[in-house]
Amino acid sequence: MIDVVFLRTDRWAEWLRGRSSRVKHALLMTWDGIWVALLAGMVPWAVRGGVPLGEFLGLMGVGVGAVWGVFHWFGLYRQVVRFISEEALLAVTKGTSTAALVWGGMIPWLVPGWSMREWLATAVVLWLALLVTTGGSRLLLRAWLWQPVRRRFKGRQALVYGANDAGWQLVSALRQSRELLAAAFVDDDPAVIGKEFGGLRVYGADEIGLLVRRYEVQEAIVALPNASEFKRRQVVELLCQHNLRVRVMPPAVDFAAGFYLPRIVREVDVGDLLGRNRVAPDPRLLREAVAGESVMVTGAGGSIGMELCRQIALLAPRRIVLVELNEFALYQVQQLLLEMGFVEHVPALGSIEDRLWLETLIEQFEVRVVFHAAAYKHVPLVERNVLQGVRNNVLGTWRLLEACRSGEVERFVLISSDKAVNPSNVMGATKRWQELLTRAVAQLERPAGHVYTMVRFGNVLGSSGSVVPLFQRQIRRGGPVTVTHPEVTRYFMSVHEAVELVLQAASMAKGGEVFLLDMGEPVPILELARKLIRLAGLSERNENNPDGDVEIVFTGLRPGEKLHEELVIGSNVQPTSHPKIRQAMEPYLEWSALAPWLQELEEALAWGDGERVRRALFTVAKGEQIADEAEGRGGAYPSRERRGGRGEGVEGYR
Repeated sequence: MIDVVFLRTDRWAEWLRGRSSRVKHALLMTWDGIWVALLAGMVPWAVRGGVPLGEFLGLMGVGVGAVWGVFHWFGLYRQVVRFISEEALLAVTKGTSTAALVWGGMIPWLVPGWSMREWLATAVVLWLALLVTTGGSRLLLRAWLWQPVRRRFKGRQALVYGANDAGWQLVSALRQSRELLAAAFVDDDPAVIGKEFGGLRVYGADEIGLLVRRYEVQEAIVALPNASEFKRRQVVELLCQHNLRVRVMPPAVDFAAGFYLPRIVREVDVGDLLGRNRVAPDPRLLREAVAGESVMVTGAGGSIGMELCRQIALLAPRRIVLVELNEFALYQVQQLLLEMGFVEHVPALGSIEDRLWLETLIEQFEVRVVFHAAAYKHVPLVERNVLQGVRNNVLGTWRLLEACRSGEVERFVLISSDKAVNPSNVMGATKRWQELLTRAVAQLERPAGHVYTMVRFGNVLGSSGSVVPLFQRQIRRGGPVTVTHPEVTRYFMSVHEAVELVLQAASMAKGGEVFLLDMGEPVPILELARKLIRLAGLSERNENNPDGDVEIVFTGLRPGEKLHEELVIGSNVQPTSHPKIRQAMEPYLEWSALAPWLQELEEALAWGDGERVRRALFTVAKGEQIADEAEGRGGAYPSRERRGGRGEGVEGYR
């Protein structure tokens, strides 16, 4: 019987929701008119113990007219009852008070002979009765209209963690959308637990499990835009324990853009779980190296290269030359810049191994700043393709450095990797070679006032080479999630933060430094996999939980892979003016020592001798004593004017 009643009331509510605004306003005015007519006639009759029929009808007519007129004046019939708020109820209070005053002022004209006591008693009672009936009826009507909505959203309700202004704004916005329905607030502040915000009760964090079962909640939204990253991480981990899909509100500064609230509620990413507190960038350092300059970015279509292009475009450069070997990646970064409204860019499709082409680009577009982010970086792939990895990463960097010297580039920034430190794989060794080549050129270019520097950091979240996208794909397929070793750790940083710091380090550079970005604490990859499983609203399947959703399996370390990465060679690390950037002056090779080994590397590549390439690569990358050997083999640095054709090897050697 109860279900039948609910079904019928739901149908009436749905019918009413589907009517036009004009019909709804007419029904609401009729509703108000009936209540006001009864009150305007009955209250004076009750106060005086009887009123003549003519006066009775006159009081009713004036009361209805006063309420309709005043309510129209205050805009109460323009409000949507289903979304009525505290501000609207305040307007109802003002409207009923004004209507009661207008009606009370008409009593001496309509009913002569009333005493002041009777007049005041009637006016006050009518005001209170109007306030209760008009305000209360609207609240009841709102609750009734929301009943079918709540039933329809059963199983698609969300908890909002944060009983605050941002949380209430989010709830209000969700009520206007058709995506989710807020079921309840959750907070850990004892001062608000047990209270109600906009009709939603606030529960403590220890009641989340009860709420999940009661409302069949599957999602949660963290509305703590002013909280620290550490606090948000704690809340996200707490919600993930209940197998909820979790989303978060961005920091408060992001609200200034004026986006519609449900659209800026984003998915939780692993960065939220790392709890890194960002340091606001220095606007002067961001702009100093690139503002007004013609900038070249190699590897412009990669994860770091694309973010470099995006952030540089916001800093008013003269132009950006986009160097990229992959056609589709180049198209993507070009479209990104066009969507931003930045048209001063040059898409350059080609390889950094083509020195003459690079020189032409630098000369034609007057490039003065170069960010070198082009490199093969997938460790297993480079390990299996040694010749191509060395040709691109080492000789490509060398060709680019030569082109920069020839074109009088004033500032060169190499994007390096923590895998360059004590390298155990080919990719890491090629990155170390890039650093050594850059450092050698930095010493030679110092007299000319040109700055060549390096910025070294670990993994960036979400990049094509990051483990995070792999884990997410495996989780979507139902597993298993493959982890190489239970004890393996890696450093992580968001690509946005990394590029911000790279740009600031570029402005601080004097030449020859290795800048180290503060990567925080190393992250256990096994724990990262478990957190990503929980973020997906799933559970790990193991011996203790055989009915879990996703299994984690260990595959063993891959060739050349380390358990733990390092960030610095030696211990000579100094702070800089930026709290997230450190500086190291590490051991390096003079050009006279490095040049013969570069020639050896190129000759081995020309013969396709992988063992010889690997031997030369690691002899230098591991920092063995080769200076004496080099002195006997020559190695004068080639002048800028000497340009050999492609295929002749390293210019100046033959």
